[in-house]
Order: sequence, then structure tokens, then C-alpha cells
Amino acid sequence: MDNIFNEKKGNKSLTSTIFEKIREDILIGKYVTGEKIVEAKLAEEFGVSRTPVREALKQLELDGLVDNIPNRGVIVKGISKQDIDDIFTIRVAIEGIAVKWAIERMDESDFEKLKEIFELMEFYTFKKDLDKFGELNTKFHEVIYNATKSRYLEHVLKDFQFFMKTTRYKSLRSPGRMESALDEHREVLNAFKEKDIDRAVKAILTHVNNSRVNAKQLR
Repeated sequence: MDNIFNEKKGNKSLTSTIFEKIREDILIGKYVTGEKIVEAKLAEEFGVSRTPVREALKQLELDGLVDNIPNRGVIVKGISKQDIDDIFTIRVAIEGIAVKWAIERMDESDFEKLKEIFELMEFYTFKKDLDKFGELNTKFHEVIYNATKSRYLEHVLKDFQFFMKTTRYKSLRSPGRMESALDEHREVLNAFKEKDIDRAVKAILTHVNNSRVNAKQLR
């Protein structure tokens, strides 16, 4: 494979870049729960020393994605069904705050970004392109999180979006789910256009709860 770790990506450190790569591999199922991650093997694969790999694995342990077990090494924990349930429960509790703050604090450029992303979601729904729709779905929510102007809320909710990546893509493959998700995002957009906080909160919670129900049906 190409060595993408020779230089820092943007302003990210080598450790952060490696951390994000391993984290994504865990979340998309490249590494399965219970599998051992070998530090030396990763260092060789990435073409780096073992130090940044070791630091990346420590970060993954703090995130709860791996366990460092004495005499066994680093073992993948991944995302459990309980984790997914917990994430949905927390999202229900705080997504309403996010849309309220976003409507109160966003400027015209934020709304135009939201509108542009939704229009692309419409296009890719017509094209039946699940991967593009999934990417845009994430961006749609991230524009809202960014518009809250709250770095703490944005950080938490963006992390949830990342951890739910695999579940979201599986959910979108359910018959009719992409179309219904588009309708749910349209209602959110219209509420933002009218600056109707109550309508926006109701719309986002309907979307999150529908996503939760659909995700449970896939288990």
C-alpha cells in the first residue's frame, strides 16, 4: 500500500493520522471484536516507527475501542449493541439543543451550506447512490453542529457521527430508508428556513428516533 504517513496530513500529527486510520478500520469492520492488533505489524504496514503507533493505540484505548490486556496485548473491543443504544439515547437528549442553538446562532452562509448539501442529497437519492448520500448525511448534521458555535457540543456530536458510520450505512441499505431519510432532512431544512425552533427540534428528534428504530431492525 502507498505510504500515506510519511508527511503530516494538514496540521495533524503523525500519531493523530494513524489513530484516525486504525479507528476507521475498526469501525468499518476491518478488525473484528476480539482480534489482536500487533504494534510491530502496524508500524511496518504504515512505514513508520513503533512510537506513533503505540501512542495511537493508547488513544484508541481511551476511546474505548481497544483494551490493552497484560500478557495478551491490544485487543479490539469495537462498537457494541449497547454502545449504539447509548449513543442514540444521548443524541435524543442533546440533538434538540443543537438545532436550537444552530437556529439562534447561524448566519446566512451556514443556512446556504445546509441547503446546498440537502440539494445534493436529493440528487444522489435519485441516483440511488447510497455512499454519496451517506457522506452528505454526515455533512448535513455537521453543518448544524458547527452552526451552534459550541465547540464542546460539536465535538461530542461529531464523534457520535463517526462512531455510527457503519450502522448508518447499513441502515440506508434498508428498502425505502434513503427516501424516508431524505424527507426527514427536508423537514429539518424547512424548519431552519422558517427559523422555527419547535418544529426543528421535533423534526430532528423524529429523524434520530426513526434511525434508531431502523438500526434495531438490522440486528
